[in-house]
Amino acid sequence: MIEMAVMEAEDKMGKALEVARDDLASIRTGRAHPSMFSKLNVDYYGAPTPMQQLASFHIQDARTVLITPFDKGAMTSIEKVLREGDLGLNPSNDGNAIRIVMPQLTEERRREYIKLARTKGEDAKVSVRNIRRATMDTVARAVKDGDIGEDEGTRSEKEIEGLTKKFVDQIDEALKLKEAELLEV
Repeated sequence: MIEMAVMEAEDKMGKALEVARDDLASIRTGRAHPSMFSKLNVDYYGAPTPMQQLASFHIQDARTVLITPFDKGAMTSIEKVLREGDLGLNPSNDGNAIRIVMPQLTEERRREYIKLARTKGEDAKVSVRNIRRATMDTVARAVKDGDIGEDEGTRSEKEIEGLTKKFVDQIDEALKLKEAELLEV
């Protein structure tokens, strides 16, 4: 029973790490990449639809993205979402595709993105710690109810602490890499 709880905690912590990596990847750096559009949803015939499902993305050079919608009817909706999004983009529509030239990041904007990255990293660490607390409560309840011995409970708690440290360190590493990428000019 406790082994299952620890395995479940490890699985959940892994998912929290993946969410953190996805969130960090969606933060814009000086280079263009398709994952920066992964969090944008377009109103497509009344339903919010991820932009990745509505168009193909082609990176022409380090700062230029060409977005070609599969359905030309979605072009204005995609353009509207890009213009109003928090990425600070100014798309241009040529009738067949939407071209985006990424502006150079200012020092102030880089600092804002670093703050955003740190917030997302901290949210992920809080999530991992919440998983740890819930699993520790499960272990403590099992010890209290007499389902397992105190030695096994202590061993399980140490294992959970080790998992928590491992995943928090991985989140910190991903955050450090993103900060370095943002500061790179």
